[in-house]
Amino acid sequence: MTSFISKIKIDKPVEQVYLFLEDCNNHEKLQPENIYNWTSTRDEAHFTIQNMAKLSLVVKERIANQSIEFVPSGNAPFDLFLKWMLSRDTDGSSNVILELSADLNMMMKMMASGPLQKLVDYQTAKLAEVL
Repeated sequence: MTSFISKIKIDKPVEQVYLFLEDCNNHEKLQPENIYNWTSTRDEAHFTIQNMAKLSLVVKERIANQSIEFVPSGNAPFDLFLKWMLSRDTDGSSNVILELSADLNMMMKMMASGPLQKLVDYQTAKLAEVL
């Protein structure tokens, strides 16, 4: 598995960040323009990545105020998981880590590494902006 990680500090309490992230409906606000055809419920999201694939992600696990993990539901072009991890900083703000891990062959790794790292960086920055 290849991991793409982005970290950010958000000047909001962990509880507020967690409440936003635990609902898949809110994740549409964190997506770049090349993600479209978004439909979601609290537990699942379906979308298309321009020029790549259609994906469906479902919440695998929620640990209140600590983490939310997503895995594919249905067919995915490769195995992957997405995990948001939260911790409270000493000043009351939140430390947020987004990790996307994907099982990529050498060719896919060369093609997708840059875009996947940009995606996780975009989503953490957008989370800070939205909150």
